Formats: sequence, C-alpha cells, structure tokens
Amino acid sequence: MNKKVVWGVAAVALMAACKSAEQKEQPNKPDILITDRDSTVNPADDFFEYTNGGWIKNNPIPGDETGWGIGNLVQKELYDRLLKINQDAEAKHATSGTTQQIGDFWYSAMDTADIEKQGIAPLKPELDKINALQNTKDLMAYVAQGHARGVGYFFDEGVSQDAKNSEVMAYDMNQGGLGLPNRDYYFNTDERSVKIRNAYPAYIAKVLQLAGVPEAEANTKAANIVAIETKLAQASRKLEDLRDPYKNYNKMAISQLKTISPTIEWPSILQTIGVKHVDSVIVGQPEFYKQLDKVVATEPLQNLKDYLTFHLVCALGAYLSTPFVNANFDFYSKTIRGVEQLKPRWKRALDAEEGAMGEALGQLFAKEYFNEKAKKRYADMVENVRNAYKARIEKLEWMTDSTKKKALSKLASITKKVGYPDKWKDFSSLKIDRGPFVLNMIRANEFWNNYQLNKLGKPVDRTEWDMTPQTYNAYYNPSNNEIVLPAGIFTVPGYRDEELDDALVYGYAAASTIGHEITHGFDDEGRQFDEKGNLKNWWSKTDETQFNERANVLVQQFNKMTPVDTLHINGRATLGENLADLGGILIGLDAFKQTETYKKGEKINGLTPLQRYFMGYALGWLYQTRKDELAQRLHTDVHSPAKYRVNGPMPNVPEFYEAFDVKPGNKMYLPDSLRVRLW
Repeated sequence: MNKKVVWGVAAVALMAACKSAEQKEQPNKPDILITDRDSTVNPADDFFEYTNGGWIKNNPIPGDETGWGIGNLVQKELYDRLLKINQDAEAKHATSGTTQQIGDFWYSAMDTADIEKQGIAPLKPELDKINALQNTKDLMAYVAQGHARGVGYFFDEGVSQDAKNSEVMAYDMNQGGLGLPNRDYYFNTDERSVKIRNAYPAYIAKVLQLAGVPEAEANTKAANIVAIETKLAQASRKLEDLRDPYKNYNKMAISQLKTISPTIEWPSILQTIGVKHVDSVIVGQPEFYKQLDKVVATEPLQNLKDYLTFHLVCALGAYLSTPFVNANFDFYSKTIRGVEQLKPRWKRALDAEEGAMGEALGQLFAKEYFNEKAKKRYADMVENVRNAYKARIEKLEWMTDSTKKKALSKLASITKKVGYPDKWKDFSSLKIDRGPFVLNMIRANEFWNNYQLNKLGKPVDRTEWDMTPQTYNAYYNPSNNEIVLPAGIFTVPGYRDEELDDALVYGYAAASTIGHEITHGFDDEGRQFDEKGNLKNWWSKTDETQFNERANVLVQQFNKMTPVDTLHINGRATLGENLADLGGILIGLDAFKQTETYKKGEKINGLTPLQRYFMGYALGWLYQTRKDELAQRLHTDVHSPAKYRVNGPMPNVPEFYEAFDVKPGNKMYLPDSLRVRLW
C-alpha cells in the first residue's frame, strides 16, 4: 500500500518562510507555488494544471525517463549524494566491511571493459544446466534453484506475515511467471496492447539468439514460450481481483499441494528454495497452480527449457554486456513505456545497488541528510493527523458506535516509523567483489532470499523497515498496522526543512503522505485488518454496507476518467489509493486547521493558508508522464495517474470550493448529491 509509485514519485515543496503579513518571501529563494503555476488556467476548471502547469511547460520529459516531476529532482539530488559515497568507497580499496562492499560493487558495475568482454559467459554455467535437464522433475528442481537466486520462473513466492495471524511469518505462493507486465497484455484488444503483444515474440527471439540459440530456431521457440505464458495468463487473476484479501488467502498444508498440483513435487521444491520451519503455505490463487501443473505435465520438455533460458537472460540481462542491455531496454522501456533513451550507466548502477544493499547506503544518508529536528517535526505531525482523524471518526453519522469504538482502537494502535530505522540490517554475509557485475547481483538475490526465508519459524520483527531511508516513498503495512515514512519522502532539493512553512508542508506531507498512509488502514482493503494486523472482520454488517455504498461513489467517479486516448481508469482496482488520497486531504486539512498558521490566516504572495494547503498537496503530484507509460500503468497499477490524484478527489472536499470559488459550471464542480460522503 505504497503512497507513491513512479507515475512520478511525488512532490517536494519549495516554500518561503514567514516575515510580515502579505510579504513572506524567503530572500533569494522563489516561491514554487507562484513560479510553477499557470495563471492562465482557472483553478476551478483544472486545479492540477493551475498549480503545476507552468513548471510542466518549461520542463519537458528527458529522453531517458518515462515521466518527469519534482520527485525526479529529489532523485537527482539523491543520485549525486550516493554517487559520491560510492566513488569515495571505491577509491579507498577497503578489504572488509561496508566500505569494501560499496566500493567493490561500484567497481564491478562500472567496469564496462570487462562486462563487454565477458558477454554471456557469466551465465554460461546456468545455461548448460538448463540444456542438461532430462525430465520435468529435474526441471522443477532447477526452477527452485532459480527462485533462490532471484529468477521468478513460472510463479511468484515469498515470505510475509500471516494475514490472519500477524504474529507469525508465513510462506506465500502466488501467480507469476509472465514476461509481459500482467495477464491483461495477453488478451486486451486495444491498439497499444496489441502492438506490444505483437512485438513480444521478436524480443524473445532476440534474447534467445543472444543466449546462443541459432536464428533459424529462435522464432519457433519464441512462439512456444508465448504459448506457455498465455496458458499461465489465462489462469491469472485480474488486477482488481488481487485486492480481495480473503479470496487471495488459501492456507493449506504443504502435503496438500498435490491436490491442486499432482505432478509437481512441491515439498522437495520448497526445500530447495529454502523453505523451512513451516508445514503449511498460503496459496493466493489455487486455480493458477492447477494450470501450472497442467503446463508442466503436458508441455514438451524442450519448450519448458526454452522458457527457462529466456527468463534467465531476461531477468539478468541488464547486468550483462551492451547487446543484452539494449534488447531489454528496447522492449520493456521503449516499446512498452515510451522511453526514448537509456539512462546513463552510473544511474543504472545506483539503481541496482539500491536493490542489492540499499540500507547499507541508508545509514550514511540518514546521518548526513535528516537531522533530529526534522524527524521530530514529522513525528509530531503524525500525531496531529491522528488526532484529526480521531475527531472525524467520532463525528461520523453513518457508523455505529460499536464499529466506531473498534476503528478508534485501531487508529490509536497505528505505529509510526519516521526517517530511518533504529536497528540496521546486517550485510556482512553478502559477498561482493570486483568480479562480474551479474554475479554480484545473483549473490545479492541469494542474500535476500535467505534473509527472508530465515524469518520463518521466528517471532515477527516489528521494528524492520521495508524501505531504505533514501527512498522517495512511504507505505502502510496492514499486518503491522504501521505507517513507514522514510527520510527521502520529506526531501526538498536545495531547501532545508526549517525553510518550509506549515501551509505547504501540511498539504504536501500531512495530506499526501501521512494522512494518505493512515487512511490506508481504513480503505477497502486495509479496513479488513484489525488493530493487531489480523485479517478479521470487525465491522457490523450495516457499517460494511454503508462503507461499500459510499466508497462506490468514488469508484464510479474514477471509472469515467480517461487519462490517455480511450483508456479509462479502473475505479475498482485504484479504489484503495483513491480513498487514501481523499482521506489524506480531509484529515490533513483538519490537522492544519489546528495550527497557528491557519488560524492567523495571513497570506503569502497573495495566497491564503487554505489555498497554499491545497496547492501544496497538488505539488505532491507535480508530474507529466509519457502516453505509453500512462497506458501501461492503467493496466498494471493500483494508483491513478498523478493529475487525477489531484483533480479526482478535490471536488469531494467542501473547503476546496471555498478556497478557489468553485461554482456550478466550473469543470471541478460536483453537485453536492454526487460527492463522496465517507470520512
């Protein structure tokens, strides 16, 4: 339930500190709410364009990006900081410790001469193993080894808290194994999906040729691989269906997996992956595993081996020589997402390092760039927002007292994690050297596989973070009933936190981040977990019906929105995020109303505190995105596009009408009877 996935990672706020009424400009630092707006647009007709349009007009999307916004500026600053950390570590030639790992990782990732010379050679032992497989039992044993190394052949799996017993770590098995973004790409008939689907076999054939398959055979093999994936896609659930936690929770003993997959020997496969200390697993989509069993049992062995070859190289090709990198980029970035050019190698190396051992870098980042004063400001803000939500729940007319009592108990129990963890992960067992880049990545994958599987049979560590401090994102974890707010989410490039005033910060941080994440605890999915993080229905039937009816108003609103061509937003699949956006705005505003800034009502650059609050929220989604990327995310993402995360919820907020004089006839106007009445 992340706040921000990259439609563009949202928002930063460059804002002036207060001096005297009507004249509150910070010397030498522009007020971004003034410089970035498009004053030719009426905010009552298109609030997103009014607030962000000036910046968007002056900042075209770079060729190596799918979108561009303030979050990219944050990331640019993070890149520069992390680049220096890596270069300094490499120069020290350390022989042990974190400095050695960082320095050697950087060396191997940037050693283009050796990477180009090696080509496919680092993966040759794996390709030889695939070629030597003699039967489906051996094949599935190899699949298990691949999962342990980070290659997700045929299915998806991992470790998480048991949804119905949050004190226990469980092993999950879910649908997966596809090369296209999700199951819809195999069946949709819109022009973009058809174009991508038609280009996919040529990409597979190219990868197979790079792996040593003769050109004359590659096209036939590619068609067979597509056929296998299409069969898996047929039994895969749609995006909106994956949001039902009950339907995707099917617990069974490992010994009972044979009832849905009689051919596949799951006990030995799970043992090879490293699953220990549990006798049961949670199967998300049993029908998928029935189909997988049929595929493994009936598909010619050579076709299955070709599938493994392709997915091995596809998963790891970004860490190999230029032909592999380009093939991956041309299909996944250029064809699917509309990116025009490859990112510079140093940025790709930093992205890979973030996944491999980001928290090791995070220790240095947090120490340097997020002080205790900033941490306290946002920790206090969480409590202000929590109190505002408490007051709002207490006043709800549609919710019964018994459900209110449980909702308030859950709200009070939400744990907040701000800035960085108190306890850091230990990477000492991760072997990183100056050898082939791809082998460092494989060992990192193995490290994380072991790290996660070692949680089985042990008490849940509720202090752990699933994001690094430098991450420009945040999340709500229903099983821990916690909100996690990394330092990176509060980063404002070129500005210190103390230079930002309350009006903008409450819109940016209290609404779009803190309030958003807290509301996730009560959205269509999060509300189904109790205060201890267990999947348990604590709602009365009447309240549940009321919630669904009121939430469905938002579903219908978003279903009508068409961000690109004739493609609509899926209001059901995006409901959780849309509810969190609306809830965040409402409770963030309630919290802001308790501040001296709001009560004094002093203007900054002609803008009232209320106007600056809403514009601060809109800056949280200052993004423009390529059409191809928009189309891809409409199929695969549970978040609405950035513009609609602003213009979508605002017509449901009464104070927005007051702030910008929204009246009947304006495009942002909604009749009172059509507005969402939930929180």
